[in-house]
Amino acid sequence: MSIVLVAIFIVLLVMGLPIAVCLGLSASIVIVTQGLPVSVVAQRSLNSLDSSPLLAVPLFIFAAALLNATGVTTHLFELVRMMFGRIRGAVAQVSIFVSLIFSGISGAALADIGALGAIQINQMKAQGYKEEFAAGLTVAAATIGPIFPPSIPIIIYASVANVSAVKLLIAGIIPALLLTAMLMIQVGILAKVKGLPRDDVRVEPRAVARKFVISLPALLAPALLIGGLISGLFGPTEVAGVTVAYALFIGIFIYRSLTVRGILGALRETVEATANILYVVATAALFAWVLTLDQVPMKVSGLLLGLSDNPLVLLLLVNVLLLVVGMVLESIAAILIIAPIIAPALTAAGVDPLQLGIVFVLNLMIGLLTPPVGMSLYMITIITKMPINRVIAGVMPFFIPLLLSLFVVSAIPGLSTWLPEILTK
Repeated sequence: MSIVLVAIFIVLLVMGLPIAVCLGLSASIVIVTQGLPVSVVAQRSLNSLDSSPLLAVPLFIFAAALLNATGVTTHLFELVRMMFGRIRGAVAQVSIFVSLIFSGISGAALADIGALGAIQINQMKAQGYKEEFAAGLTVAAATIGPIFPPSIPIIIYASVANVSAVKLLIAGIIPALLLTAMLMIQVGILAKVKGLPRDDVRVEPRAVARKFVISLPALLAPALLIGGLISGLFGPTEVAGVTVAYALFIGIFIYRSLTVRGILGALRETVEATANILYVVATAALFAWVLTLDQVPMKVSGLLLGLSDNPLVLLLLVNVLLLVVGMVLESIAAILIIAPIIAPALTAAGVDPLQLGIVFVLNLMIGLLTPPVGMSLYMITIITKMPINRVIAGVMPFFIPLLLSLFVVSAIPGLSTWLPEILTK
């Protein structure tokens, strides 16, 4: 049954149908041909959406859209430029650091690219950077967003793998900082080797102080979210609701730039993005249920545990698998299909569930940069109007810090487990 399911899925995928249609249609065909009740299709699809953590998804999307409509991203970028000054490669370093700050608001790689991409690339081009470099760095830096809390992929993984969403979100903080540092080191090396341009920003104490005051409400947003999670005051869903309220407050009463038209635009963007995500969630859950019915998770667990009982070896094997999967499957669909199959086996082998969750998500975020289904690549081509081959050429050097970070997080469990253990006692 599983072989037929996968075969139909691959055929539909090769035909060019949307990933959600491929998942749902292949599962539905197998259910009907196996003589199972057709009502199972609706029941399993709807049950997958009956999850309170998933309520955070549209709320985080809405909050990011509101802050983008407010113009927060421009203020943040200008402030960080002043902080870095006129060092060589400064604007590239600024792009990475701003991605870290904005990731504490948006929770998604594509949201980061949509909000920051045009600003980052235009600033780098204006300073004399090659367009390929600017595009490559922008998509590479966007991988920070889904690792640092709040993270939509992490929330979805937690709901599928039965892991504490709060602990898993906190577990992403140190790996995200590591990823940021690795990217900044790479840019620092390239700045010396290739002689990247210096920023022409004028750094005056009064101007820096003024820009800091203007940017302070936006800078407080990540602190508010992470503080609420760590204190236990908010769960992931409550944090998302507070973020929306905070975005509305600063947009209307502090920045006074959020209009009714801007709110309606953010709502429209949220509905479209949420519909796409939840459609994938529902169909992927149906697909995963058919695999479970054929005992695929148990078979895969036996296979993996038969190969090795060393947690690090198993993690490295899963890394290779997920990097390949990330090339052909959309990240949320991959989480929903593969996490229920892989997680039990690796947990049984001694891999910490928090470490596994971060490794899993980081793998798939790197997959956003790899063809043929690299959503970040396609989004940046829309923004820059560049051919995808030039974007791929620009992103290639940044696979070094991304893959190095992935290996370090896989090899050192404490990077993912230490902070949750300390903060959630």
